[in-house]
Amino acid sequence: QVHLAESGGGLVQTGGSLRLSCVASGRPVIQYDMGWFRQAPGKEREHVAAISYTGASTTYADSVKGRFTIAKDDGKNTVFLEMNSLKPEDTAVYYCAQAMKAGVVDLRQPTEYIGWGQGTQVTVSS
Repeated sequence: QVHLAESGGGLVQTGGSLRLSCVASGRPVIQYDMGWFRQAPGKEREHVAAISYTGASTTYADSVKGRFTIAKDDGKNTVFLEMNSLKPEDTAVYYCAQAMKAGVVDLRQPTEYIGWGQGTQVTVSS
């Protein structure tokens, strides 16, 4: 069983930056693919970024490509989401998630994940 704890959210102006962190305990990030999702009020949860268990492969939603970067520190069992050039439409609760296995075919699908954090709020003001 995995426990995920996100941090780093907050209020930022348009064009600003934030760095989210997710500390995993119970199942090491070196053995499982990891992802970030977000959910805005009234909208479904959507994939933001994912990283393979090796760290060699990453995926991004089209809306964040070129602005967000996912990375991980296996030694600290932590996954990061660096967010730059933030826009008001990035406002949402951001969730860290751990996939049910390594080598998941489609990391954009929430159903591939079995562990979720409590979420951290990101608010971008215009």
